[in-house]
Parts: sequence; C-alpha cells; structure tokens
Amino acid sequence: MIVVTGATGNVGRSLVKVLVAGGERVTATSRTITGADVPKGVPHRAADLTDAESLRSLVDGADALFLQNGGASAHLLNPYEILDVAKAGGVGRVVLLSSQGVATRPQSASHGDTARTIEDAVRGSGMRWTILRPGGFNSNAYAWAEAVRAHRSVAAPFGDVGLPTVDPDDIAEVAAVALREDGHDGRVYELTGPAPSTPRQRAAVIGDALGEPVRFIEQTREEAREEMLRFMPEPVVETTLAILGEPTVAEQRVSPDVERVLGRAPRTFAEWSRRYVAAFR
Repeated sequence: MIVVTGATGNVGRSLVKVLVAGGERVTATSRTITGADVPKGVPHRAADLTDAESLRSLVDGADALFLQNGGASAHLLNPYEILDVAKAGGVGRVVLLSSQGVATRPQSASHGDTARTIEDAVRGSGMRWTILRPGGFNSNAYAWAEAVRAHRSVAAPFGDVGLPTVDPDDIAEVAAVALREDGHDGRVYELTGPAPSTPRQRAAVIGDALGEPVRFIEQTREEAREEMLRFMPEPVVETTLAILGEPTVAEQRVSPDVERVLGRAPRTFAEWSRRYVAAFR
C-alpha cells in the first residue's frame, strides 16, 4: 500500500489517479481532503505534515510513502519525526517531492535551505529513497485564471524571460514509477519541461487553447512584488522574483530526467493548457 501526502495538490491529486489506474492500493491524505478529491473508493483521511503523529495510523502497514515537502509550511515540518513514524508503520520506500532550488538556490532559506534539510532527513532515514526536484510548475498559471476568465488578460513580470516549466502530471508519473519500480533508489531527478517558455508566450498559448486572444500586460518588479506579498511570505517572494527575473543557467536548462524515467519527452505547456483549459473559460 502506498500513502500519498499532499493528495489535493497538483502533483498529489494526479499521482493518486495514476497509482489507482495501475492497480495499486492507495491511501490519500492532506489537511482538508474529502471524498470529492479522490477517485471513488480510495481511502482518504485528513492529516497535517506539521503534526507527524497525525500520520501514524495512515502509514501503519504501508509499503511506500510519497512525501510532499510541505510547500509554504515546509519550515514547520520535522522531517525526522515524519520519517520515524513512517518507518515504525513499516514503510520501506519514500519518494520526496523536493525543489530544484536545493541545487540552484542553496543559500535561500525559503527555497534551498529548508528543502535541503528535508532531503537530508530522507537520505539518512535508512529507507530506500528517491528525490524529485522540479522547477516551476505549469499549473502556476492558475494564478492567471481569474483575469483570463474576466478580461482575457494576463499580468506578469519579466515577460520575455524563459523557464522550462514542468507539467505536474509528468512529475506524478515519475513519482509513480519511483514508488512502484526498482532501479530508482538513491536517485535525484531534476524535472523540467521540454523547452523554456516566457510568460508572454504562455499567455498566448492559453489564448490558443481558448480560441480567443489573451492580452499580456507586463508588470514591473515592484507591482508583482506587492501582489505576491498578499499571499506569500516576503522571503519566498524575493527568491521567486529572482528566479523569474534573473534565473541561473541551471534554472533555464532543460533536464533529460523526465524522458529517462518515462521513456518519452516531457509534455509541453500547450498540452497542459489544452487539458486544463476549463479553468480559464
């Protein structure tokens, strides 16, 4: 049995579906999960990664754990306690959803440093482990959905800076392989899309999926900062803006790891947009 944390997120939700379709027994968990969040008949229970004890009954008898890195609450996690609880329940394999920032922004408390602590706990857990380090998600474009629906417009900074954003469904499929198959223990996979794209290009691609033009409005850095501070801590905002505006060579590089694991090229942003276009209608 496989326990999937973060099962209401863009990766976890897809991962549950992939595993169930493959015949695996799955238990899905997140802070606010309900039956509407999982395929019919999949066991699900609310739990909070900041409270390792809330996972104890979920991992009892499990073989593998997909561990989401906590997102905005990552700094509140005690990964050593989580992994001790998992081991006590019988878990022998863990796949961690980490962050590309561990390698590209190691001094950033909001991206590299916290994620590195969780990775170190996984490496030292005594379990078989695989670490996934995705870059930016295609699904970050959901932040534009309201404006696209209302005004057929997108406002974003750094309109012509490209990054190889990754499809969360590709991350989920890589995670499913690592959870189910041998040959991935002790591996770190960097996950990106097939090519860099810019915010201006992604707005146009959403328009193509809709069959209507979407106007791109370039924000200044300060305008974007003020908007992001409404829902993100300041350190996260500053690092995010640095990645979006002044990415490193490593952050712009296309990784071969999705294709190595899945035997196919990663999906494009256009493919993601067509699958999820309903969010922008």
